[in-house]
Amino acid sequence: MKKPKRLRKEKLRKGIYILPNIFTSLNLFCGFYAVVAAIDGNFVHSAWSIIIAAVFDGLDGKIARATNTTSKFGVEFDSLADLISFGIAPGLMIYLWALKPLGRLGWLAGFMFMACGALRLARFNTQVGTVNSDHFVGLPIPAGACMNALIILIFSKFSIGGDKYPVLILITLYMLSFLMVSVIKYDSFKKPELFTRMNFNVLVGFFLILVFIASQPAVALFLIGVLYVSSGPFTSIRLKLSRKDKKAEARDLDENNVNHI
Repeated sequence: MKKPKRLRKEKLRKGIYILPNIFTSLNLFCGFYAVVAAIDGNFVHSAWSIIIAAVFDGLDGKIARATNTTSKFGVEFDSLADLISFGIAPGLMIYLWALKPLGRLGWLAGFMFMACGALRLARFNTQVGTVNSDHFVGLPIPAGACMNALIILIFSKFSIGGDKYPVLILITLYMLSFLMVSVIKYDSFKKPELFTRMNFNVLVGFFLILVFIASQPAVALFLIGVLYVSSGPFTSIRLKLSRKDKKAEARDLDENNVNHI
């Protein structure tokens, strides 16, 4: 006896919901392993685990939207996983790698990063559906976490220990924490035209970037991370300057009109 068509569809739909949550679980697994690796002193493994967790985090949302399987449970599960993978894991990793010699100042900086990440996630969840999805308000927590991981990878690439520049790492951690809770806008790369209108030169440039990443992953990803983190403040400054120029032009035009009258 065949099951009714509607029941089969509902069963299939329930099965599909598992798919994005599997990627969220992989994100969570990588975050937990990053904590374990950091405690064991394997900071390079910890850093790569955070970066891989960010890849899974990006995939779970895209799969959920593509299969139309977004749910409140998925959003909450994703946020909890993100807090561990991109809040607790990088904060603890950076503290054990570079900030431990600073004592209380060091672990407070790690706590601040985690707390700002939690605030960033809570604000993001409350703004879903009310804010333009083309931009993030504040630095996304996966980007902040990956920047911490990339700092470790680039230092390891040149055989530099984190304990040599603890103050510089401390300042960087506080800067990333501030950017996460700021109102500075960052591109989300969710615009459809980015994928539908790509000319040949852009495609060639994309392949060159892939080759660079494959040959020098630590250096290439670090440079990409720095460009993305700094893009928000630079864009905000540029927009403010352009608004001032427009206001000045409008004021000059009004004054000229008054003089002609």
